[in-house]
Amino acid sequence: MLHLVYFEPRIPGNTGSAIRLAAGTGSTLHLVEPLGFDLSEAKLRRAGLDYHDLAHVVVHPDLDSMLAAVPGRVLAFTTTAARWYTDIEYRDDDVLLFGPEPTGLPPEVLAHPRVVDQLRIPMLVGRRSMNLTNAASVATYEAWRQLGFPGGA
Repeated sequence: MLHLVYFEPRIPGNTGSAIRLAAGTGSTLHLVEPLGFDLSEAKLRRAGLDYHDLAHVVVHPDLDSMLAAVPGRVLAFTTTAARWYTDIEYRDDDVLLFGPEPTGLPPEVLAHPRVVDQLRIPMLVGRRSMNLTNAASVATYEAWRQLGFPGGA
């Protein structure tokens, strides 16, 4: 099972879309507090549609609590990484870590000893970043594809 982690997410619609992503791929969505919204917020519920009951979502009070709960490799996604997200072989317990909009992961998170690699999704020159859930979708589906789409139909 893949672990999708949003570190201190701020936009409820992106997190709602991530709930749909987790439900559709069988990954677990981990949210690291503080959150920039209330989990009952209408925009989050609307973006997640009727997938909330189909997704496994876990909220953690801080990064260390989340890391204690997941055993896999932590792969941090950042626009400053040298390696592309397609340059590695994913494992079924990998942790795909994404930072908040619009700042991304802070340096202290990228330097955490559990982070074994930093990866980026290529874009045209001069572009800052992708939408958070679009980026998470690209990475999650590549990892799921490499794993053979277990459980997929």
